Amino acid sequence: MPEVPAPRAVLTAWTPPISEQIAQLYRDLHRHPELSMQEHHTAAAVVAALEPLGLDVTTGVGGTGVVAVLRNGDGPVVMLRADMDALPVAEATGLPYASTAVSVDAAGSTVAVAHACGHDMHTASLVGALFVLADGRNAWAGTVVAVFQPAEELGCGAAAMIGDGLFERFPAPQIVLGQHVGPLPAGMIGYGRGPLMAAADWVQVTLFGHGGHASRPENAVDPVVMAAAAVMRLQTVVAREVSSNDQAVLTVGRLQAGTKSNIIPDTAELGIDIRSYSNETRNHLRAAVERIVRAEAQASAAPRDPVFDWNISIPVLISDPDATDATVSEFHCHFGVDRMLELPPVAASEDVGAFGAALGVPTVFWFFGGIDPEVIAEATRAGRPIPANHSPEFAPAIEPTLTTGVHALVLAALTWLATSESPQIEVSVS
Repeated sequence: MPEVPAPRAVLTAWTPPISEQIAQLYRDLHRHPELSMQEHHTAAAVVAALEPLGLDVTTGVGGTGVVAVLRNGDGPVVMLRADMDALPVAEATGLPYASTAVSVDAAGSTVAVAHACGHDMHTASLVGALFVLADGRNAWAGTVVAVFQPAEELGCGAAAMIGDGLFERFPAPQIVLGQHVGPLPAGMIGYGRGPLMAAADWVQVTLFGHGGHASRPENAVDPVVMAAAAVMRLQTVVAREVSSNDQAVLTVGRLQAGTKSNIIPDTAELGIDIRSYSNETRNHLRAAVERIVRAEAQASAAPRDPVFDWNISIPVLISDPDATDATVSEFHCHFGVDRMLELPPVAASEDVGAFGAALGVPTVFWFFGGIDPEVIAEATRAGRPIPANHSPEFAPAIEPTLTTGVHALVLAALTWLATSESPQIEVSVS
């Protein structure tokens, strides 16, 4: 029987021709971004790129999601996930492959669209990882389920795929693995154990007043003043109701009311964003928002109670401590200690945790850097902020970012697949 090569040897399949092919895919995705649940070009590009591998590929999962299954004998089932959607942002990178795309959003507005969060890099990295794993089948056994997820930016894409029978129609994994590019130096890996990214809750609030002429406010009930009072009072929740040993964020990102300066409107609207790391704090913040807004409405003699539309709810992302340690150990061996960085919890949110939570299996999630160190140094010298996710100026340097993303996904998968060096395949939920 031929000797099974060391698992990390499969990375030799990441050759210059393959890396350039995947880099071209990345440029195409970056040039043609699509909003959440509109990822038709992206899905088609993924399917076309995977065609030479002969995988079982299914489209339209959870809307526009793609699932590719790479089977290689008996062994564990490992899920690798990448998100595909872009943001309503006008790109300002000046790159030759920059987006000039516009689209119509769910509200019917025409908006510029760009991959300002790096999901195009996630998608390209996962395609590249499948090329490497498919070429190195003699080094591992098991099944890789590659999930290309829509609508992460709306916090509903993972739930949509699960609701569309993801784990009934395809092999159910024993572990879920994912990553996110960010404003670390390109080539770096950032990781954390336990609660890694915050839960997110978004609520749209409608406050009701009684309109009238701006010159006679005594004949009206002004919802603008009502809303303004609520906004100011809401700023006290984290400062005065959340323990200093806990972390939370409450932001009012939208206050809209009226059409003209001399008209007191009938209604005002608030868009509120909450981030938290425990169910106890999360429930307290949600209750506090409703309590304060209702109290301000009552204090203003509102003609009716406010309406609350809790339209986004993303659970806290927990990177399982034991599974993270095992995966990061493999990263350390390959990337070296100097390229590894342990991170504190991040206040942004990710819905990838919904997959593992639905099955009761561990999730491991990490970050990889995408910013050229020279760009970081120049921004630091000039006192400018480093371009970060959701900025019009954010776009990862293709290399070494792409190679780092591909290698990380492959190494993480090999940590849990059956290999000559990794006979232990059991994972525990922490």
